[in-house]
Amino acid sequence: MTTSLTQQTIRPLEPQDRTQWEPMWRAYLAFYETTLPEAQYDLTWQRLLDASEPMHALGAFDANDRLAGIAHIIFHRSCWLPESTCYLQDLFVDPTSRGAGTGGALIEATADLAREKQAGRLYWLTQDHNTTARRLYDRVAAASGFVQYRKPL
Repeated sequence: MTTSLTQQTIRPLEPQDRTQWEPMWRAYLAFYETTLPEAQYDLTWQRLLDASEPMHALGAFDANDRLAGIAHIIFHRSCWLPESTCYLQDLFVDPTSRGAGTGGALIEATADLAREKQAGRLYWLTQDHNTTARRLYDRVAAASGFVQYRKPL
């Protein structure tokens, strides 16, 4: 799957994209005031590229092949649907690339992948104070009304 938009190409991430992906994922995690152990970056990268994993990564690249945005996607089973469910776990657009339609294009490319894999649902989460992203999300999807809770393990 390769999707082109105004001087951007969206495609699955490949091994040579690691040097651009990691700083972008670190910036995404910093936005959510999160840090991870160093070993998690290697493990996540391996999982994203492993065809036997239910995980996928898409990248939006500009005309100079610079990574402008990323989407991390996980397919999983559901008790509510016979088909798999597609979870857009992480979506991040480099601040210098925002406003060019990259986020919406990554969401649509994720939806295309979900349709290709015959998923019954595509969903994602964001924090309530992420107003910039929520403006986009409100245009392209419907809020579910659910509130997420987490219990430390």
